Amino acid sequence: MVKKWLSLIIVFAACSTNVYAVSFNDFIKPANPLDTKLPVERDILNVPQKATLTKNDIHNQYAIALNRYIQSNVKSSYADFEVLIESTTPSDYTHLMLSEKMADLGFFDLSDLAMSKLKDDDITYLLIDDIKHFYFPSAKLSRNEELYLAEMYSNIVYNDQSREVTTELTKNIPLLERSDYANYIAALGFLKSNNIVEAEKYINIAISKNNKNLNYKKLKAEILTQSKKPQNALKVVEDIKSQNLITTEFKRKVNSIEEYTLYKTKKNEFDKKYHLAYYYYYENELNKAMRTLQTAFNTKKSNNKEVYALLARVYYDLKEYEKAEDNAMKAYKIDKSNSIALMVLGDLAFKNGDYEKALKYFQNATSGQRDSVLAELRVADTYQKIGNIKKAFDVYAKILRTKSDCYQAYYNMALLDKSREVAYLKKSLAINIQFKDGWIDLARTEIEKNNLDSASNYLAIAKYIDENDFRYYYYQGLVYKNKGLVGDAKRSFRKSLIINPNYQPAKEELSI
Repeated sequence: MVKKWLSLIIVFAACSTNVYAVSFNDFIKPANPLDTKLPVERDILNVPQKATLTKNDIHNQYAIALNRYIQSNVKSSYADFEVLIESTTPSDYTHLMLSEKMADLGFFDLSDLAMSKLKDDDITYLLIDDIKHFYFPSAKLSRNEELYLAEMYSNIVYNDQSREVTTELTKNIPLLERSDYANYIAALGFLKSNNIVEAEKYINIAISKNNKNLNYKKLKAEILTQSKKPQNALKVVEDIKSQNLITTEFKRKVNSIEEYTLYKTKKNEFDKKYHLAYYYYYENELNKAMRTLQTAFNTKKSNNKEVYALLARVYYDLKEYEKAEDNAMKAYKIDKSNSIALMVLGDLAFKNGDYEKALKYFQNATSGQRDSVLAELRVADTYQKIGNIKKAFDVYAKILRTKSDCYQAYYNMALLDKSREVAYLKKSLAINIQFKDGWIDLARTEIEKNNLDSASNYLAIAKYIDENDFRYYYYQGLVYKNKGLVGDAKRSFRKSLIINPNYQPAKEELSI
């Protein structure tokens, strides 16, 4: 799950004694649940309608509004979220994130409200399309209907009242006849109360009314995993995968759905653990993925190579590089064509400055299925690092001819082709709004044009994503310097060097 944004939602599912057991609540909880405790405070945060909120204000307001939603106080929750959307400092990043959260909770009018605040179509258009494609109903709901169905969703997911909800909702024939989303809520309630036949009936009605909604199909896949023919769930997943989702976040969602469905449908214990670990990996639950994989080894070497390889990737992402190398080599010794192991070994060599070895590993990984595009990208990155710019350019261009959703390729092309730099940077951010390098370099281009306020806005987003990036403080120092704020500039340059003592541009600004 994306934990870079609003780190305030409490994790509700208790740890199971069975390391590879996942409850239905784990699967249907709102998108991107985050991992710190909600505040005990229950009073409304008194934020004036036109106030400019700080990051902490946003966190607190969001947490309070979500807490009200969880407690089924949806009218107050709706009002709090509306204040948050209206009061937040204008930022396409913030409003896009809020738009997705609101759609996930069933507050579609608020999702539209957040979208209405967006300014830069070149950055926002893809994520808007994916949010609508994944969540939005075809039949427009009134405000009262949204609140009514949101309360039902809250009671199903958080308050163990699925039977009461389905009993009430199935009596509301006019709403069910008109609204695809109401049928989705009914299906959700029936699934939670283990009535699989009725759940399948209502989700089929929802899909018949709105065949484009991928959230409905996601629920259908979950229902089918508990039906008499669980393998049919995989057909639904293939349908979801065939849809034209472009952005990194929604492609991650699809990969997560696929791995969860495989976990639920596999019979072999090894297969179940492996796919559950991959599900956790796509959800960025790296420690859960690691613990699950550590229990997945068996006597078959062919199985163990997959475990070693994925475990190597998890350890690498956790920055435990020795363990990553150890597991990658174990997988590589069993199968020298394992693409995940090759990628980890290439990443380790690249990190250590051994670019020739890295290039060899990445080139060998290009024949793999799961990581082929990423391997080609890393081949180009390595060519660029060793100074073979022409080959790097050619590989990036080749990737973009066949893979228009590769944000890293757009980013690197921006650095190589100054004539299209801004367009490529914005395209990389349109695909991956969380890509801080894109925001930082977009700020750099604005500094070069002396558009200092615009640069500051882009830098603020980069800092929001990662406040410990030394480049943020360097470029913010340049903004201060160009505004004549010498003291602030020096403090920012020093902060950059505290994080990265070897960063030469900051040293030059301080004449070190």
